[in-house]
Amino acid sequence: MSWPVPNTLMIEPTESESLRELDRFCDALIAIRGEIRDIEKGEQPRTNNVLTNAPHPMVDLLREDWERPYSREQAAYPLPWLRVRKFWPSVARLDDSYGDLNLFCTCDPVEEQAGSL
Repeated sequence: MSWPVPNTLMIEPTESESLRELDRFCDALIAIRGEIRDIEKGEQPRTNNVLTNAPHPMVDLLREDWERPYSREQAAYPLPWLRVRKFWPSVARLDDSYGDLNLFCTCDPVEEQAGSL
């Protein structure tokens, strides 16, 4: 995947991906379309829904106060197979294109690294 233009996503699966993985990816895209449909139908609010709040890190899901119009289960496991094989994101959504265009390093300063050689 790459983000050639802010707010866009380009997907180029390669021959190294298994058919099972490509099927999982397609299932995820179909599920996302279903979540969009719920918003279009008015079944979910436009600004506070499972898509606008994604991804849902564990720290959010384990909070005592859950004030969202969808269940924790829907946030954590939008597809059944995620109960067995789930990647847990460590952070929630970042500032979209701002984060893409304004990268920053969280590593130690170069001077500190040079001193350890």
